[in-house]
Amino acid sequence: MSGALRLHHIPQARSFRILWLLHEMGAPHEVVRLSIFDRSTRRPEHLAVSPAGRVPALEAAGRAIFESGAIVEHLCETRAPELGRAPGDAERVDWLEWLHFAETIGQHVANLTQQHIVLREDHMRSPTVMRLEARRLEKTLEVVDRAVAGRDWLLPSGFSAVDVTVGYSALVGRRFVALDGMPALRDWLGRIEARPAYRAALAEDGPAQLYRRDFYPAPAD
Repeated sequence: MSGALRLHHIPQARSFRILWLLHEMGAPHEVVRLSIFDRSTRRPEHLAVSPAGRVPALEAAGRAIFESGAIVEHLCETRAPELGRAPGDAERVDWLEWLHFAETIGQHVANLTQQHIVLREDHMRSPTVMRLEARRLEKTLEVVDRAVAGRDWLLPSGFSAVDVTVGYSALVGRRFVALDGMPALRDWLGRIEARPAYRAALAEDGPAQLYRRDFYPAPAD
């Protein structure tokens, strides 16, 4: 399939997964840069491609797709089959499971991002929620740590798009959870950060808008 790809993107946001995947694919693309601070995601032109006013949104083949998992599946099915696992493949179910588990991790990351960063005043934050979500995030990252113990990537056959989706969630997750007890996860993230496509996506991502600190600890009890 041919045709220009146009990604609507906020630096460090979930749309980074798609930016990184496009680099893994070697796919030419255009980036429409948005911000969480200037209400650009509420403008009519953005709502026309992402009705909920979020990112990512990908314009491809004459239409817009605005759900991350759907974008990943579509790109793998139509442009990068080597990064997906097709129906009938022995790893298909595992690939799908990790694709959706990335959203489970991402839910806790999003809640912690809201509490630590998006809410501007201390009285708006809940120390209880911050501690609870950090613990829930830790449990999901432990699942990934066990999965990559003894192998390079999430699937035995090698790198795929789920290393991108879960990898993004884990990379952000380590800003809220210390990985001292997860050596396999740390090594896996090191392999991710060494990938040329990841480094290229990071260079294109743009100045930090969300995460300006390396670590955001949960409040003490």
